Amino acid sequence: MNRTPIIALDFPDKKKTEDFLGFFQGKKLSVKVGMELYYKEGAPLIDWLKEQGHDVFLDLKLHDIPNTVYSAMKILAQAGADMVNVHASGGTEMMREALRGLEEGTPAGKNRPLLIAVTQLTSTDEEQMQNEQLIDRKLKESVLHYARLAHRAGLDGVVCSAHEASAIEEATSPQFLRVTPGIRLSGQMLHDQKRVVNPSRARRIGSSMIVIGRPVTQSEDPVWAYNQVVEEWEMET
Repeated sequence: MNRTPIIALDFPDKKKTEDFLGFFQGKKLSVKVGMELYYKEGAPLIDWLKEQGHDVFLDLKLHDIPNTVYSAMKILAQAGADMVNVHASGGTEMMREALRGLEEGTPAGKNRPLLIAVTQLTSTDEEQMQNEQLIDRKLKESVLHYARLAHRAGLDGVVCSAHEASAIEEATSPQFLRVTPGIRLSGQMLHDQKRVVNPSRARRIGSSMIVIGRPVTQSEDPVWAYNQVVEEWEMET
């Protein structure tokens, strides 16, 4: 999976996805397919995106007992996505079984999809984590704990806020991916994200990859907005 900014295709169906990607005719992108779109269109959508030349992050955030996640990952390994994910809160055994399922399910001659784990969602703040999840620690401490578990389980990286990316790199390794959503261009609305940064700051503070959705997908000029994201992301630190 290349390191260009990942566009979150948060659309309800293939038709709206096609309409949006039509703005980028002939350009190879990195895109994210989440639950809504995948549950509507299924694996054929991934095939279609790959035929268009795009790299695909299939964002389903699996979280179940280890055997169920293992079996599901054996199937997802055949979908053609370049990266998939689980919730780190499912535990070390579940993450190891997810990796085993991917390894066993990947067709011969193909590369195994990257496997990353969600630490804490960027819509979660410390008060919510402590009062609703009953995790009596600082948010950053919880994120680092989950990142260490994912690293020990052999995963390729984590989903985290850019605010924790540098600390995760120090706690794991420079090669351990820090994939960060919650990206906004300067001056844009936060929507339901709480821990957000702009692309250039995300890179400066340790993000390996960034995911951006509404600032591009809901822009009046998606190509211009995407190019702004790329320009900021590639800006020298």
